[in-house]
Amino acid sequence: MNFNCKPLHKITFYASTALFTMVATSTPAQAETLREALEKAYKSNPTLTGARAGQKVINENVPLAKANGRPSLNIQSNYLENIRTNPNSFTAPSRLTSNDATLTVPAYRGGAVKNNVRAAKGRVQAGFANLRATESSIFSNVVAAYMDVIRDEAVVRLNRAQVGVLSVNLEATRDRFEIGDLTRTDVAQSEARYAEALGNLQNARANLIRSKEIYIQFVGSEPNALEAPPPLPDLPDDPIAAVEIALAENPDLLSAQETRDAAKYDIKAAKASRLPTVDAFAQGNYTNFLNTLGGNIPGANFIQATTTATIGVRATIPLYQGGRPSAQIRQSQSRLSQAQEQEIAAERNVIAQTRASHASWKASLELTKAFERAVEANTLSLEGVRAENSVGNRTILDILNAEQELLNSRVQLVTAQRNAYVAGFTLLASMGKAEARDLGLDSGILYDPMADYDKVKGNFNDWSSQPNPEEQASRTTDTQAQDAPIEALPDN
Repeated sequence: MNFNCKPLHKITFYASTALFTMVATSTPAQAETLREALEKAYKSNPTLTGARAGQKVINENVPLAKANGRPSLNIQSNYLENIRTNPNSFTAPSRLTSNDATLTVPAYRGGAVKNNVRAAKGRVQAGFANLRATESSIFSNVVAAYMDVIRDEAVVRLNRAQVGVLSVNLEATRDRFEIGDLTRTDVAQSEARYAEALGNLQNARANLIRSKEIYIQFVGSEPNALEAPPPLPDLPDDPIAAVEIALAENPDLLSAQETRDAAKYDIKAAKASRLPTVDAFAQGNYTNFLNTLGGNIPGANFIQATTTATIGVRATIPLYQGGRPSAQIRQSQSRLSQAQEQEIAAERNVIAQTRASHASWKASLELTKAFERAVEANTLSLEGVRAENSVGNRTILDILNAEQELLNSRVQLVTAQRNAYVAGFTLLASMGKAEARDLGLDSGILYDPMADYDKVKGNFNDWSSQPNPEEQASRTTDTQAQDAPIEALPDN
């Protein structure tokens, strides 16, 4: 995977290489990569596709705000039947039709339209940032699910191997008991460890199944022989540097800042409700009495159709509105206050998350190296204990303990490797560097929210429309219930 960034950091590459070593021996030729998993999620994860649809909803607020400052044209048609008229009204028509046309051009709205448009544009920008945050969150979940499957597959293999080793140990212990070389206690200890290993194996299989199902939830397809992930891009050694990047690039913080700025325009728009408004207008009327004007007056000659037209300017000066403008202003000011506090909260969260992720990443790398040394040491220890047992200096329990310690260190190693990678990617996400544009995904043309916004921001056509949407996300109803198959266990 090309992460499109600077050269890899030495310690990051070390952790990823260790993980590759762990799984490379069991990876078939037709394996699935992390890039492919991310691409599937990018195209078909319902949370992400739903967020894109939600952004389109926000985009429409801009033309809606602009519409309040554009001309409006209305035509009204009427047909009337006078079924009962005043007896003294000799000329009243029996029926008539009328058509009225009114063109209104807003000339001045006290700045309400301008500020509402600016607020709507600010919220569009906030929506873009939220969409980035959603994308980053989905990718973080995919990476975690991907690494969980790799880890749990390794843990299942380790526990399966442990069952095999303990099965051989148990057979050997029973044989030595038969010839009087060992006691019944030694056999019982071997049987107990074998039973525990079987239980641990079943628990590991259950964890693997759970990880596979979560993978399907986020990616939309079943995991297929997952490859080791590529090395992460360069990450800052210093948490201060990481925080500086996060404060400039984190999408959650950028969204909060845009929302705060949009709220300022809401106050200006609310204040405009107390100012005069000016409209230019033109009205036209056509009325036809359908030859019924004049009633039955002999010799009457009335004009049966009339046309009128007027143009003018209308100024409306609000004098009293029941306190509505003041309430709207106070409400907008309180929303600004809320947005300001939420921006500070987002900033705090970004700082804390970035520092914590950096610390977790660093600690996981150190743990990886520590557990690699532990695996090497426990491997040598087990060999030594077995050799000493053969000359009578060690008991069966010593061998069992040494085997368990080696298994524990191996499980801790693969867990630390998983945690190091996930923590590193989480750090990338907190710095705003874990989105499709950063990861170099080959999923065709990447989704461009600005393109959708450009299509609608200046639209003034009442009759423009688009086809009804179709589902974009993939369903998982046709996926199989996951399992964790292993080769047949020895019968003991």
